[in-house]
This record gives sequence, structure tokens and C-alpha cells, in this order.
Amino acid sequence: MQHFPIFLALAGRRVVVGGGGDAAVAKLRLLLKTEAHLTVVDPAPVPEITAWAAEGRLTLITRAFEPGDAMCASLVYSATENTAKDARIRRLAQADGALVNIVDNLDDSQFITPAIVDRDPVTIAIGTEGAAPVLARAIKRDLEDRLSPMLGMLARIGKTFRPKADALPMGRPRRDFWSAFYFDAGPKAAEHSGETGAQAALNGLLTAHLHKEDREGEVIFVGAGPGDPELLTLKARKALDTADVVLHDRLVPLEILELVRREATIIETGKTGFGAAMSQDDINDLMVTHAAEGAQVVRLKSGDPSVFGRLDEEAQALSEAQIPYRVVPGITAASAGAAALGHSLTRRGRNSDLRFLTGHDVAGFADHDWATLARPGAVAAIYMGKRAARFLQGRLLMHGAAAETSVSIVENISRPDQRIVAATLGDLSDKASDLTGPAVLFLGLGSEAAAQAVTEAPATFKPLEKNDYPASAMEFY
Repeated sequence: MQHFPIFLALAGRRVVVGGGGDAAVAKLRLLLKTEAHLTVVDPAPVPEITAWAAEGRLTLITRAFEPGDAMCASLVYSATENTAKDARIRRLAQADGALVNIVDNLDDSQFITPAIVDRDPVTIAIGTEGAAPVLARAIKRDLEDRLSPMLGMLARIGKTFRPKADALPMGRPRRDFWSAFYFDAGPKAAEHSGETGAQAALNGLLTAHLHKEDREGEVIFVGAGPGDPELLTLKARKALDTADVVLHDRLVPLEILELVRREATIIETGKTGFGAAMSQDDINDLMVTHAAEGAQVVRLKSGDPSVFGRLDEEAQALSEAQIPYRVVPGITAASAGAAALGHSLTRRGRNSDLRFLTGHDVAGFADHDWATLARPGAVAAIYMGKRAARFLQGRLLMHGAAAETSVSIVENISRPDQRIVAATLGDLSDKASDLTGPAVLFLGLGSEAAAQAVTEAPATFKPLEKNDYPASAMEFY
């Protein structure tokens, strides 16, 4: 981010525009919406600027820009449409201590003016750091179409009502009150009775909320999906936007955490495979404690909460504490990984069933129905199988699986650094040893990339001996 977005208070402060042509007029149309004291300096301004000066809306100085013209100015716009004149104004204004913007000259400007959606006092600024002004305008147009013209009126009413609303306890009670006004009662009342109706709705709503019993806390189990923020469900986005506390898995990426309401408390529960981790009891205690205090708690889990996410354990702890909860499902990594491979997880004539497996459980490497998994055409999505790859490979081969059985590994599923690793059962442990990120192994599924890799580098298979397995796998013999 090269330009930090900020809203500058201009009421009563000087803003100077150097130039009097069409570019200056375009800038002034925006600046005239503010309460700044505007000064235009140009020897031959267009009639529109002269008319604004005659109306008292700005001060007009009909000469070239001189030293001292920008003294005490917060901002200076140079809009002469002449490179040499703009450069001169820039030097003079900076000498006077003002920040300078040269219209249509990003490199020589100290600040930029974004595209603006105006629902005064609601203002939305859209900036692309000069990289894509057409895109900024398209976003502006889209927001203009979506935002009600009544939005500004409701905000103005709400602003004057804030002292009365302070009678409500801080935090969630106030947020619930304002949400009810801006997104339900306010628009409905304004549509039928205008500003008077919206004001009356506020008074009635406050009375109702002052006599409302304390809202019960709850926990929402939310599936964060495999990592791509665009794969979040609408319900998940809403839960993140209204959460008071978010307890998230280590695998939930920063891009998704950025969607959480800024005032929310965010806590990483830090479960790391084969490493340091917050205990399950501690996680349960955090959920219960915050919800019992009336907070809306989001338990944010990567993928889908019901797939290897310890949902039942955590839900049981909440039930025992009489804390209400609900579940917002997410896209599990297997579905997103199969999409990356360009495959269906099931296909007529190939497999009529599908297994989701874990590579290890609380006791060590997980045991499964290996004979069934070793049959031709079997398909399984294996979670947490990276460290267990050698064990999985050995068990399947021992039960008759062919060494050339396709295995695709999708690492960092749906993220910018997603990688597909082509493997066969014969070289699975070697291919998995290079992985550094979270991955799902797809037994029985290849991809065009996988097939090409196998063709170019045929697997060499050496049968595993018993002593080749990690010690933690020996209990399964």
C-alpha cells in the first residue's frame, strides 16, 4: 500500500486550486461539496469558476500562482493541464508547506483523490493508487446502484440520536440497536413516512431495546473453507461481521481473518500437527466463558467443521454448559482439491462410494479397511496424510493395491500458492516428503498434470520392509 487512505477534516480550512480550465472545474465540483475555504488562482478562469466566485462559493485570484498563495493551505491541487505550470505550482506550494496533487500526474503528486460514493455523511472512497481508474469508476457505479439514496438521511438522523442511544450498555446491545435501525426499522419507516417516520422509529426502537432482556450468548461453528476467501458462504461472512469473539484454527489464513469485525477479539487456538497446541479443554473453556458473558462467539475452523474438525467434542462441551450453538458448514478441502484436479469425486463406472480418511488420529497413524481401499477404482480423500504417507503407502501395497495406482496431492488448496503433485502409490512417500503446506492426498485420482508427470518420470518401486516404517506405525502389525 503506497497511499494510506484517510478522511481529512476540511471544514474551515484552506484548499487552493491552481488553474482555471476544465480540469479545475471537475475538481472544484467535488471540493464544493466540502466546507473548506476554496481559493482558485488563475489569470483566465472559465466562466463557471467566475460565477462560483460571484456567488461567494470560492475566492478567485486572477493572476499566475505566486509564492505565499498556498500559505496555511491544507491541500493544493494543480490543474493547469500544462506540465511546466504544474511543476512551478508544485514547487511554490511545497515551499509554503502544503500537500500537492497534480491532476492526472500520479508520480509527482503527494496525495491522490479517490473515486467517491457520496451519501453524506456516509462517504465511500475507492482508490487503485492510479493503477486502474477505470476499475475504480466501475466499482463506484456498482455501489451507487446498490446503496439507497435514503442512506445519508438515516445516517444524519442516527448521528443526532447517538446521545440518547448511549443509555444502552456499550458493546453488543448498542450494535444490535443500530443494526435494527439501519437495516430494518429505519429504511421501512423512511420509505413510508420519510424523515419524520425514521425519527419516530428510532424512539420506539430505543424504548424496546432498553426494556429488552440481556441477549444470550451463543457459539457459531463456521467453516472457513480451504483458504480462498471467495469460497466463504454468505452465512459465514455474516457471522464474521457480527462476531464479538473469534477462535480460529492455525490454518485459517490472514485474508479470511481480515473479514472479521475490527472490534472483535481474535484468538488463535493454535492446533499444530505434531507440535505445540492449545488443549481441547482450553478451547472449550474459552468458548463457554465468552458465550456465558453474552458474546457471540465464532469458532472458525478451516474447511468444514464437521469433517475432522472435532465438532462433536466442542458441541458436547457447549451442551453441558447449556450454551446454544449452531453450525455454518463450509467447503471441505476434498471438494476444493478435486476441483483443482478437474475431477469429480465420484463417477459412474469408476467408484460408487467415496471415503474421507485421516492419516493419523489421537493414537498415532490411523488404521482403516485397507483391503477395500486397495481395490481397483477405489477413491479416497486422505486428510492429514502428509506425515503418514509412508505408512499409508505400505499398508495399501501390503493389501494388494497396484504400485501404479494414481495418487494426486494438492497442497495449499485454493490458495495462491496451491500446488498439485503427481504421484503413484509406488513413489508416494518420496513425493510427500517435499510438501511444506497442508495437503490432501487423493487416492485413485489423477489429473492431466499428474498423468504427464508419471509419463515423464516413471515410478521405481522398492517393496517396503517392516523396519522401514516409523516407530509409531509398528503398533498396527
